[in-house]
Amino acid sequence: MKKVVFIIFMFLFIFSSLACSNKADIDDSVITIGASVVPHAAILEVVRDELLRQGYTLKIVEFTDYVLPNTSLQAKELDANFFQHVPYLTFFNQSNNTDLVSVAAIHFEPFGIYKGTEQDLIDLPRKTKIAIPNDQSNRARALLLLEAQGLLTIRSGAGLSASVNDITSNPLELEIIELEAAGIPARLADVGLAVINGNYAISANVTSLLIVSELPTSLAA
Repeated sequence: MKKVVFIIFMFLFIFSSLACSNKADIDDSVITIGASVVPHAAILEVVRDELLRQGYTLKIVEFTDYVLPNTSLQAKELDANFFQHVPYLTFFNQSNNTDLVSVAAIHFEPFGIYKGTEQDLIDLPRKTKIAIPNDQSNRARALLLLEAQGLLTIRSGAGLSASVNDITSNPLELEIIELEAAGIPARLADVGLAVINGNYAISANVTSLLIVSELPTSLAA
């Protein structure tokens, strides 16, 4: 418990977020955190020296997807992880029968629409392919972002449970392609537009951003 409390204190100081489990401590002076490569692992590096001065060694385990950081945490291979917002964690627990808990609020990188073969949102061709993340919370965020641009209409009340089945109007017959979030940047040449999580856009050096999403109030906690 002492270790977890100290982690919370340090990460609140740098606007971070964590999910945690009850890892059986072997060496209480070593803190093992799983994180997305960019920017989360880089943020953790900021506190490494301060933790060392306090008598703790920080071990950062980098992950390139959104599943393994949670399964590794559930397996007690980590003390905590740092990469996700609460809605993603909630849907992950429901889908995987896990019991991970959030212990601090998360910061957000830009989540937006990026250019693929199409250069803007004006006069999109019919049946344009648009790639979106396939995990529930980010799928819904992507669909709601597309709705905000007037491209789709989503069933009222769908919120962060929205799926393609909740599309009530799609006048351009846009083809929504659901892909694993980490793999979307590599598919830009295959789609007209793509909705990409900010950390994966940063990792892949994707800079062709068209629209940045506003932070939904439901994600602010």
